[in-house]
Amino acid sequence: MPTSLRAESTPRSFDPATAELMAKTIKGLAIDAVQAANSGHPGMPMGCADLATVLWTEFHTHDPAQPQWFDRDRFVLSAGHGSMLLYALLHLTGYELPITELKNFRQWGSKTAGHPEYGHTPGVDVTTGPLGSGFAAGVGMALTERFLASHFNREGHTIIDHMTYGIVSDGDLMEGIASEAASLAGHLGLGKLIYLYDDNQISIDGATDITFTEDVAARFVAYGWHVQKVDGHDHAAVRKAIAAARAAGDQPSIICCRTVIAQGSPNKAGTSGAHGAPLGADEVAATKAAIGWPSEPTFHVPGQVSAALEQQQQVHTQSRADWDARLGAYRQAHPELGRALDQAIAGELPAAATEVFAKVLAGFEVGGSIASRKASQKVVSALYEAYPLFLGGSADLAGSNGTELPGPGQSKQHPESRKLHFGVREHGMAGVCNGMALHGGVRVFDATFLVFSDFMRGAVRLSALMGLPIVHVFTHDSFYLGEDGPTHQPIEHTMSLRLIPNLHVMRPGDARETVGAWQCAMQRTDGPTALLLTRQNLPTLAATNADAVARGAYVVSDPEGAGALDGIFMATGSELSLASACVDQLRAKGQRIRLVSMPCWERFEAQDAGYRESVLPAAVGRERRLAIEAGTTLGWSRWADHVHGIDHFGASAPAERLAEEFGFSVDGVLARWAAARS
Repeated sequence: MPTSLRAESTPRSFDPATAELMAKTIKGLAIDAVQAANSGHPGMPMGCADLATVLWTEFHTHDPAQPQWFDRDRFVLSAGHGSMLLYALLHLTGYELPITELKNFRQWGSKTAGHPEYGHTPGVDVTTGPLGSGFAAGVGMALTERFLASHFNREGHTIIDHMTYGIVSDGDLMEGIASEAASLAGHLGLGKLIYLYDDNQISIDGATDITFTEDVAARFVAYGWHVQKVDGHDHAAVRKAIAAARAAGDQPSIICCRTVIAQGSPNKAGTSGAHGAPLGADEVAATKAAIGWPSEPTFHVPGQVSAALEQQQQVHTQSRADWDARLGAYRQAHPELGRALDQAIAGELPAAATEVFAKVLAGFEVGGSIASRKASQKVVSALYEAYPLFLGGSADLAGSNGTELPGPGQSKQHPESRKLHFGVREHGMAGVCNGMALHGGVRVFDATFLVFSDFMRGAVRLSALMGLPIVHVFTHDSFYLGEDGPTHQPIEHTMSLRLIPNLHVMRPGDARETVGAWQCAMQRTDGPTALLLTRQNLPTLAATNADAVARGAYVVSDPEGAGALDGIFMATGSELSLASACVDQLRAKGQRIRLVSMPCWERFEAQDAGYRESVLPAAVGRERRLAIEAGTTLGWSRWADHVHGIDHFGASAPAERLAEEFGFSVDGVLARWAAARS
């Protein structure tokens, strides 16, 4: 059986004259949409119209009638500022994106946003805009395709077999995340990944040679990529290059396509003036005259192009129907695998995966002591055993993060491996994981120290924006990591992550809560979760509740007997046990103090008002509440007037000495409480 039926297939035929006309159509649609919006980037779609036409009409396999068909080729417009290129392609090839949406480009409520958005526009496989992020996501897509093919395909049943294509820009290749992901892709030998590089040598500030004079082709050769150079406006040359890239074996491919930005514009072609601004009415008229395009009507689509693409839709429908037939035969030949594949495509956890949490939880006894990263490791190991599509890895810190998986790492020789060695590439790691989650069929995690979440913040933000169920494991979550000092001790990072919408930030207080946090993260399907875990051991408390973690905050204990509360102590993570010890002393002195664990603000805020009131009653106002967290105090004011935290950098010393110096002791907290009551 060939390595890839898709990669080794011959290009589809498409009439050359119609292809030329289609490229002009793309240019016309981009020109008109940007002009109507008085906002956008016309130059890139005009410069890439030729190469995109060849790719989409002759190679790209998809089905506009079923945009989520699982074995479709993935397409990444990493140069997301050229969004009108993608919107024009989607409209022309038959996606549910009518011409009215193109006319409403960048307007309120339209499906044609300024940069492509996953889940917002049918046919968009990834949100792009932050340059380099799409490049990294494509690497994750190609990695996932290969992994799933190795897991599900059987002799005579090639059921997972598709390409990942993309268009990348100078800006993408300047960003560090693309370099990280490119290096990893070359190392892994992701041969079904093909990028067309829009080498137009123009950026917003002018010609790229003011900042970017490296030999891009040589750089990618060094990464281990298959590299070609072509004229991006020569359809035959582009066709030949894509075919060669598809035959490149276990090398990812980049085709350096020399293009002219805003090609066809008499006065703005090849200039930065066409990068991020409309051409202007006079130049629109001059450009249309120069390329032989009617000035009216605007948004013109020739019938010849529509008819040819409508006819090609039958080919796409047949491709998907053929796969459906193969899938049916696969289910009959391998019923258990077929059920597992269906479940994977649907994004559902198998029963075995949902059962691991109770089993792991039973292993933690009250009075025991274990770091939450070590408790997390037990969950990771159990999920690995129970769930064959659970995979991930760390940025060269697997042993420290508690994320080490057995067996060899993912590689050319071991495409079936679920252990990913990302290397010291935090931003690339998170971007690749975004692509894996976007591809679907797997559940993925990544891991590093919390302080290094800064390096990957852009990709974490995108995972939240796209609603991707990724688990970000961040360990060594406070100054308690000790001797490594302030460069490695996170202070503002917990609060900084809480600022990202749709990111659930969970800081469990002991082993039980750690299991509950993992359960929440794995059951979540509409966004990512950040697990913040300790290096140091934490006592397993008698009253913590793994199930209650799902509500974000809960009452750990109340004083005995009836009577009004004198105050509330709330804490997260390693400070929960400290708060518990403080509360015990205060209760012994007659103060009626409630202890609240608050592992996840976002989940607590999502609860109904009645539940929130039951945990933090208005009768005990913020002036009688103390929050305790080994991080910056900014933000806690929504819950408490008094915060025992740390608003300065740490220091190099053993954790015990740091706790004493920074006031994270029973005496230090009680002194803060006494001051609050005075």
